[in-house]
Amino acid sequence: MLLGRHAWSVSQVDRAVDAAQVAQPEWAARPAGERVALVRRIGDVLKAHEDELARGIALDVGKPLWEARAEAQACVAKAEITVDDGLRLVAPFAAPGQAGAECRFRALGVLAVLGPFNFPLHLPNGHVLPALACGNSVVFKPSEIAPHAAELYARCLAEAGVPPGVFNLVQGPGPVGASLAAHPAVDGVLFTGSWGTGQAIQRANLGQTKLLALEMGGKNAAIVLRDADLDKAIYDALFSAFVSAGQRCTAASRLIVEGPPTRADAIAARIAAAAQRLSIGHPLRDGVFMGPLASEAAVERFLAGIAAAQEAVLEPRKTSPGGLSGCYVTPGVHRVRERTGSPYEREELFGPDLAVYHAATADEAVAIANATDYGLAASVHTASRDSFEQCLAKLECGVVNWNAPTVGASGRLPFGGLKRSGNHRPAGLFSPLYCSAPVAILHGEARLDRMKLAPGVGWVDE
Repeated sequence: MLLGRHAWSVSQVDRAVDAAQVAQPEWAARPAGERVALVRRIGDVLKAHEDELARGIALDVGKPLWEARAEAQACVAKAEITVDDGLRLVAPFAAPGQAGAECRFRALGVLAVLGPFNFPLHLPNGHVLPALACGNSVVFKPSEIAPHAAELYARCLAEAGVPPGVFNLVQGPGPVGASLAAHPAVDGVLFTGSWGTGQAIQRANLGQTKLLALEMGGKNAAIVLRDADLDKAIYDALFSAFVSAGQRCTAASRLIVEGPPTRADAIAARIAAAAQRLSIGHPLRDGVFMGPLASEAAVERFLAGIAAAQEAVLEPRKTSPGGLSGCYVTPGVHRVRERTGSPYEREELFGPDLAVYHAATADEAVAIANATDYGLAASVHTASRDSFEQCLAKLECGVVNWNAPTVGASGRLPFGGLKRSGNHRPAGLFSPLYCSAPVAILHGEARLDRMKLAPGVGWVDE
């Protein structure tokens, strides 16, 4: 069901949810193998339309085409990962050592998927495919910044043969998403976006029992210990901070250097020099590393966020590469010598900026990394496994990488964060777990020999 091709209306939400409610029971009743086969077909169709999807992503949100292609490819891969690996987490099983006791999993019902603009297809697709495989119906509301990519995606699902009403697309701004998230006939909300919007979803559902799976961003840190391979650490920090113009929930916005202040100064200067050489331009142009931010509002939020930064090594600014008009900004690097707990140090900027700190010890570096209300991703650069393990044990994050960028994640691992970054329902490989509910089953015949009749009371378990 495709809705919202003309002027948006909140009323479309009711129609889409009604269609999803009607279609879901029959869809859940189909054999699991039939649902799995459909998810595989979706992967095949997404593969056939990979170039079209990539171009749609690039034009909607300004993501360079090389990066948009990687996103489209991740959508294709998610189909195989879901059916080959993810569904194993919700496979029926018998209780070990207890005959007649088993667990099965059932669909939740109608699931709302609210997508972000930075990965307008990959992140929603990571909810949609497991939801369908587990027997749910879906109502998908994409970011209003990326309506075209969502329309292309919906057409791919229709081409794959998703039954009418099992997948539904609604378009429009915030009020549409708010109406969908709070709809009483929706059984779960799968959301990726900001902390503020996630909080609004929680408030809107007070008194309801629907499942909420919320991924709400990060304020991520890369730690460089004394024994790190410095060239690789600098490259990884540069990539983590500025890929997608800093618009990734796992982007490195803080670099914490163990050692004297002069070491952090030198590293900050090297990163700033490299950042100035990054190619900024139209997302469809070859050789472009950074495209524009996604909207004028994103530019204004980013520039307002860095206004409180202490010391600019490289000051970000609006730019017009090659005379282009649009939401282009240059990368920024700032040196934080004194921690004040300002919003710049604590809050997600969602733009291309890196704050560089120094720490006397590895423990102090971890303390600085944890000094935020978010807890999504971190990386630790060190030649020592013991040093990495010590940092890992103390870092308050759901994703911790060793000698690797903070960005990028394996689809065959869980993905989610702590504190303001999530509500303990990680996506990635674990997404089928929030798309289904376990049902415990005891067979009466198997329990008779373990029970006795208590006079005047009834059956009592021995």
